[in-house]
Amino acid sequence: MKRQSGVLVVCLKNEGYEASLEKRKIYLCLADEESEKHGLLRVVDESGEDYLYPRRFFAEIDLPATVRRRVMQAA
Repeated sequence: MKRQSGVLVVCLKNEGYEASLEKRKIYLCLADEESEKHGLLRVVDESGEDYLYPRRFFAEIDLPATVRRRVMQAA
């Protein structure tokens, strides 16, 4: 699946990454086609930096435009 920058995902699992990811938290996912071929997503985590994590840890979410705007502003 081709992603655009700014896709929002929710964390479903964080095994092995408890300090970097919080379950049920919304994260920004950045486009990285090469990593996605390997089952990884580039996610801006708790450190504020983007790192690669297993795709199975996340689910893409679609928010209403007003909510999305507010979530992005809060980031």
